[in-house]
Amino acid sequence: MPQDREGFDAGLDVVLAEVRASLDLGRLSEFIHTWWLIACDSVKDPQGRRDVYERAAHVQELADAGQPIPRSGKTWRQLLAERGVER
Repeated sequence: MPQDREGFDAGLDVVLAEVRASLDLGRLSEFIHTWWLIACDSVKDPQGRRDVYERAAHVQELADAGQPIPRSGKTWRQLLAERGVER
């Protein structure tokens, strides 16, 4: 997904700056692990990934317009578990 590539590139720049300052590679390892899960999800369910970005854009539009944001009543952990991601 183009959004995944953009997010990875932007996030990597931030993480590398943090690593340069702290010399702690743990943050880089965490970043790579997270993006590995995202990459696996993109391969496993590309349409689901597209749907996620479409929903996120819709929610951002609502927020920008000052409208209420719909809530599903589920936690992040529940939503991720539905997609087969365990943390």
